[in-house]
Amino acid sequence: MREILGLPMDVSTHGPVIDNMIVIIHWLMLVLFVGWGIYFLYTLFRFRKKRNPKANPEGVKNHFSTYVEIGVAVFEGFLLVGLAIPVWSNVVTDFPSGKDVVNVRVVAEQFAWNIHYPGADGVFGRRDIHLVTSENPLGLDRTDPAAKDDITTINVLHLPINKPVLIQLSSKDVIHSFGIPLLRVKQDAIPGHNVPIKFIATTTSADISKQLDRVYRIAPGHIPVQLTNLSAKAEYVDKDGNSILAVGETITRDAIDAALSAGITEIRAGSDNPVEIACAQLCGLGHYRMRGAVTLETEAEFNAWLAEEASYLDY
Repeated sequence: MREILGLPMDVSTHGPVIDNMIVIIHWLMLVLFVGWGIYFLYTLFRFRKKRNPKANPEGVKNHFSTYVEIGVAVFEGFLLVGLAIPVWSNVVTDFPSGKDVVNVRVVAEQFAWNIHYPGADGVFGRRDIHLVTSENPLGLDRTDPAAKDDITTINVLHLPINKPVLIQLSSKDVIHSFGIPLLRVKQDAIPGHNVPIKFIATTTSADISKQLDRVYRIAPGHIPVQLTNLSAKAEYVDKDGNSILAVGETITRDAIDAALSAGITEIRAGSDNPVEIACAQLCGLGHYRMRGAVTLETEAEFNAWLAEEASYLDY
């Protein structure tokens, strides 16, 4: 059923519970659709004009439909009380704390995601609305000792796998919706509110990219549109051994034409950054630009990235 529904890959610890709930709900929808469809056809046949030339004011005397409706109501109650509420309760309670937790602030604005890490001291620096500029969208006060080692990025979120992550989500202007489909994360960013989000990622972006790689068939006049936005996952050369595409190289239309000239009809390609932040709330004319890249990596790689970013700070 997951394949039929086209659910994206799941790379979070809480994802299977959400996916199972989605699958169960769709099974119920399918049963209702087929069941009521059959019943509708039955009534058209059973109460056709030829068989019932005169209306019967008494109507149907059995209670079969009542039992079905009660059964549907009970099952929907189970979905709500037995599945949805416990999942929701787990999401909005018991937020992780301690040294092992990766704390991040995400502040949405038209039209960007501002990411804020607390730095080596683990303490977020002071922010002041009067300090907000295009160069300092968070209004971070670098004179505050706690802010001197803070790291900020725009539309670039790095997170380690197998560690609890706690994101404090807010917005500077309008309501946005912070969504990472592969992590089964979606939460509205509301002005004036700090909304916590917790999750644990299980797979690195590199491994996700390998699993999502696929072979694209190419032919003159038949070139997949999305192919030019991907990277080559194999090396391709022409008949003389000259390189057409190297591993990791962005695929261009010229490279595709060269591949076709060399008799190549298939190209293995994929995204170098398969995990994205997407805004699921129409937030203005530039809504389509509310996209960010998430890099899921090992703890060692994450710490190395933090150290590299910290080396650029002047304090």
